[in-house]
Amino acid sequence: MAVDYNDRDILPDTVKPTNYDISIYDLELGGDFGYQGTVSILSKVIKSSKEIVLNSHQLKIHSAEVKLEHTKTQQTFTASEISYDVPRQRVTLSFPEEIPLSKKAIIVLSFEGTINNDMAGFYRSKYKPAVTPAPSVPKDGEHHVMFSTQFESCDARRAFPCFDEPNLKATFDFQIEFPEDQVALSNMPEKAVKKGKDGFKIVSFERTPIMSTYLLAWAVGDFEYVEDFTKRTYDGKHLPVRVYTTKGLKGQARFALDHAPQIIDYFSEIFQIDYPLPKCDLLAVHEFSHGAMENWGLITYRTTAVLFDEKASDIKYKNRVAYVVAHELAHQWFGNLVTMDWWNELWLNEGFATWVGWLATDHIHPDWHVWPQFVSEGMQTAFTLDSLRSSHPIEVPVKDALDVDQIFDHISYLKGSSVIRMLANHLGQETFLKGVSNYLKAHAYGNAKTSDLWSALSQASGEDVPALMDPWIRSIGFPVLTVSEDPGQISIKQTRYLSTGDVKANDDNTTWWIPLGLEGKSGSTAVASIAFTEKQDVIREVDGSFYKLNKDNAGFYRVNLPPTRLSKLGSQIDRLSISSGLIGDAGALALSGEASTSGLLGFLEGFQSETNFLVWSRILGSLGTVRSVFSEDEAIMNALKKFTLKLIAPAVEKIGWESSEKEEDFLTSQLRAALLLSAGTNGHEQVVAEAKRQFDLYTTGKGHIDPNLRGVIFGIAIREGGKSEYAALKKEWQTTTSVDGREISLRALGRIRDTELLPDYLEFLFNEVATQDMHTGAIMLAANSKTRNGLWRYIRDNFDPIKEKLGKNMVVLDRFIKQSLIKFNDREAEKEIAVFFEGRDNRGYDRSLKVISDTILGRAAYKERDAKVVSEWLAAHGYA
Repeated sequence: MAVDYNDRDILPDTVKPTNYDISIYDLELGGDFGYQGTVSILSKVIKSSKEIVLNSHQLKIHSAEVKLEHTKTQQTFTASEISYDVPRQRVTLSFPEEIPLSKKAIIVLSFEGTINNDMAGFYRSKYKPAVTPAPSVPKDGEHHVMFSTQFESCDARRAFPCFDEPNLKATFDFQIEFPEDQVALSNMPEKAVKKGKDGFKIVSFERTPIMSTYLLAWAVGDFEYVEDFTKRTYDGKHLPVRVYTTKGLKGQARFALDHAPQIIDYFSEIFQIDYPLPKCDLLAVHEFSHGAMENWGLITYRTTAVLFDEKASDIKYKNRVAYVVAHELAHQWFGNLVTMDWWNELWLNEGFATWVGWLATDHIHPDWHVWPQFVSEGMQTAFTLDSLRSSHPIEVPVKDALDVDQIFDHISYLKGSSVIRMLANHLGQETFLKGVSNYLKAHAYGNAKTSDLWSALSQASGEDVPALMDPWIRSIGFPVLTVSEDPGQISIKQTRYLSTGDVKANDDNTTWWIPLGLEGKSGSTAVASIAFTEKQDVIREVDGSFYKLNKDNAGFYRVNLPPTRLSKLGSQIDRLSISSGLIGDAGALALSGEASTSGLLGFLEGFQSETNFLVWSRILGSLGTVRSVFSEDEAIMNALKKFTLKLIAPAVEKIGWESSEKEEDFLTSQLRAALLLSAGTNGHEQVVAEAKRQFDLYTTGKGHIDPNLRGVIFGIAIREGGKSEYAALKKEWQTTTSVDGREISLRALGRIRDTELLPDYLEFLFNEVATQDMHTGAIMLAANSKTRNGLWRYIRDNFDPIKEKLGKNMVVLDRFIKQSLIKFNDREAEKEIAVFFEGRDNRGYDRSLKVISDTILGRAAYKERDAKVVSEWLAAHGYA
């Protein structure tokens, strides 16, 4: 698919900025939370014009003038009119006469803005202080607030007028006036501090390197920090690395601080370019729309992605913190030092940072087995979205800000990283990283395109990388390889995979380069690396007793094996490496109808003695999809519960409720939680009884529970309980001091089975829960067959106020709608949703509406096609 570069809504090319000098002052610490600002933009006037157009959103510009520096004189032009194009987030400065060409023009603007509560631009975050805050810390209602920024993708324009496009790079000087008992941070170290108005000080920061507007950042708050230094030296010094929190929380920043300096050193070595800034700060932000943001030198995170309490946090958050810290640090090179030219190549930033973030996590924690985890979670998630007609190519046309927000999705991050992993695997990691280093050096402090990366990798490897990769980047979807067997050989055919199972000729016009990774070549134990580039071919000399394609799931494709082969592999589990990819394939092919659910269930029966968390995670995920699709069919559900309990019972018995070792490994404790939760939600009597016992003791203050089992105990107690359990857990949500406590409680509350509790939960979700977490409640209610319809009715009946509340940040609204409506299984619901949104202005979530429609229709087709087969298989095997 060719990308149409003319379809971009970009600024006129009359002016090119080179430096911004920004001053923010007169902060209102309460009330409307307004502020005043001036910005002087040193620019080149490339085309003479009577107009200058910049980006501006929710700002009021008081005055605008342009000063031209001539050799000995200065000429000033004052804007005679300032007009706003609100939908396009632009301001036009009109002048009475033409501004001539100039190499040194300064655009001076004075403006006012609002420190909003929309998690975009310059915004405020509410929090409950862990210790008594500094006297000047403002309050918003019951809560105190901190101030920070979020500018990616197109929200620098909400904080100050600017040329807000990624290839209009400049340097930035920043200063801010704020209360003297608080702390201000920005991308660079402090340059100077001077006295401001009474009780205030003015801090200015060193000039940044040349960078895109979306990477500028600042923050003001009642902050404290923990500090460490890199082992390597940068410009002769060990680099200071700090993690900042609001006061009272810095002890929970230690885990992130243990990782960040190591990762900076690791990336400096593998990219062969030193970290380019004089410091690196990480900041925990109490309200945050995404997971984190890679602002150069001042990286911001939602609290659960950077804080970890060794005594009170669920161990699974360690994984999240380590990975998210690594992902954002990767961007300091890949994205910040070299930036994509335009948002259509966002995947270059995000796909690469995802892959190399896992690479760094694996480097520090080889015992975590992060690549099988990536296959089990990240790749399967990418497959799910990319198996729909409404998916999009990795490289996708982007018109403007509303378009770009929607492609911060599983295709850009997870399919992007999957194909990078596939290519790195094929070229060899060392060669691949050499090419990446050359790419970064060639384009440092500039912008680049996908073709520039391919060119550097081709030079490093001697291979024609564009020929291998273009179909993966520019075409939609991915292939399924269908295998048929003859003695000593296999035939392989590649076709596009659609979860709806109805591939038409015009859907299937891509031939992908596919690295086969074949185990089981006759007379060899090595993995045969075979490039498959035809629609159909025969592979000879294959060992009929055992073979497997896609070693380590390095390739982004599904494999459809003959049913007899799948069941044979089910009895050869000891010969498979961590085999979650096979399970994922079997589940997906049952969904599309290219294989059967009975085949999947038969295959899974062989895993009773499995002990690996990542394999169990995929087993329970595949079973979860089957259960979700048939959730309204009571007979099938009861039989699936029996099937699940029989499958997991030995593993549940073996792992128990408590660790037998003092220092249990990271994956075992996650396995315990997954198995116990599955046992409890499928009605395992002893597990249910024990969860209720522990819940009662905990909520009456008579006992403690293992932090890693809160999700299990809370979830089972809520599912099995009623009003009193619900009230007790709501109180836990309100009083918990654990950084992950609210997220865990909110998820568990969404497991209610008594629909009389739903109105209260919805009221709670929309009025008490932080906007950043509302989608968590939506995910749980949508997955719950008892509450799914009630959630949809609530959205339908209250859509205008919901859109008003969440639509100030389209990322939040888009995510909420998608998560709320994607679990329906019937054509009537799909039709009802389509009719409701028809004729509305759906910009900002229009892609998601197509994804919702495709997903529901695929699930409905699966239910209609397989209900009888599943029912008969379960009965024949003694589960019905």
